[in-house]
Amino acid sequence: MSRRSQPPTPESSPRIAKKPRLEYPPLTADDYKNGLMLAPMVRSGALPTRLYSLKHGAKLVWGPETVDKAILHTTRVVDPVTGVISYYGKSKAIFTTHPIEKPFLIYQIGSADPELAVQAAKMVQQDVAGFDLNCGCPKPFSTHAGMGAALLSTPDLLCSILTALRQAMPPEITISAKIRLLPSQEDTLKLVERIVNTGITALTVHCRTRNMRKRERAVIERMREIVDFVERMGKGVAVIENGDCLGYEDSMRVRQVTGAHSVMIAEAAEANPTCFSPTPLKDLELTFVPGYIRLGKYLNNHWTSTKFCATQFQGAHENARRNDLKAMREAIVRAKCYEDLDAFVAPWTGEQEWAEIVEAIEQRGGQRAPPHPLPPIEEVAVAPFAPAALLGSTSEATTQKESDAAAVAVKEATAGQEDAPVAAEPQIPSAASVLGLDVPPPSSEAVDVAV
Repeated sequence: MSRRSQPPTPESSPRIAKKPRLEYPPLTADDYKNGLMLAPMVRSGALPTRLYSLKHGAKLVWGPETVDKAILHTTRVVDPVTGVISYYGKSKAIFTTHPIEKPFLIYQIGSADPELAVQAAKMVQQDVAGFDLNCGCPKPFSTHAGMGAALLSTPDLLCSILTALRQAMPPEITISAKIRLLPSQEDTLKLVERIVNTGITALTVHCRTRNMRKRERAVIERMREIVDFVERMGKGVAVIENGDCLGYEDSMRVRQVTGAHSVMIAEAAEANPTCFSPTPLKDLELTFVPGYIRLGKYLNNHWTSTKFCATQFQGAHENARRNDLKAMREAIVRAKCYEDLDAFVAPWTGEQEWAEIVEAIEQRGGQRAPPHPLPPIEEVAVAPFAPAALLGSTSEATTQKESDAAAVAVKEATAGQEDAPVAAEPQIPSAASVLGLDVPPPSSEAVDVAV
């Protein structure tokens, strides 16, 4: 197989893909509540990652941000064997999906133009359940053209895009937005009010400002006031928290602090897409990565996409030996195509991996609630409300000290254990230790930003 995925041809596809058997009702605000959501992540939010997230308990999944102009000149191609739908540009697929994820899929648009946003939405509306406007990505590739977090400074434009999308899309297609906090809570609430009045179904708030980076603690304490404010508006809009949630169990803490209807997970899901489950997988190099690569090959996912995602996976270790883990990671880094991993991944039973995902999704019985849904927010013991203006924040210096201390503790705990079974991680007060990130990713590529 070549490294570049090409549109399939009927001559090379002897079997016809089966269509999903279940019909789902259109999305409503309730579908955005009481769940864990996969965040939109450039590169890391590939189709296989979204499918595994659904298998392990994500209620809805956001696709990676796709710039409006990028999708406008694509060609829609359906693989007759797998059913994968690819929107091909000149040299590669700009966006890929599958009908099995459509009832759960939110397509995120990067745009600074209402007309282009609507044109982009019309291109893919037959394959998604809803659209989300990216108003939070702080990276230059998004903000340089007025998109992403730049929209926070142009609220008139931001709201005009949401209004245009709501007016152009049929009522069964939901419209939502994902923003970041503004430095001032008062300004944030004013912006939220304008956004909610555009007719959106859900609002996700990344609890960091535009200038904050992921090494800085998310200010989730500010979220409670936002949730209460939106609820008092009486429009039934779901409010989703994003920032520093480590998985299913940790989402209980986040909801207690914030009162948010749902929680969106980014970095933890990038490291371990099974984090949506109460019992996430461990020893991912043995229990998860091989199957992920098999599925990628079966779905004809571009090798470089599968490789990038595989090098980001990290999880707690329990029974695996470090030499085995190291060998697997190094093989992925060296591999230039799927076949280079025969020794670690064969037999190529990707069709079986696919069948297990389909079965897990179909077991939801036509409902979007996963096997382990979060309790309704009314049943969560929400922490007493404190005005955001009275809450302190964690300084960058303090955060760095915690990270340095965690790194030293991990190094001391793992010294001289190359050939021994991996012991349980020490209790270190950092996100890295909670996730079990005791083996650094071998990839030299920078991890792409969650938007």
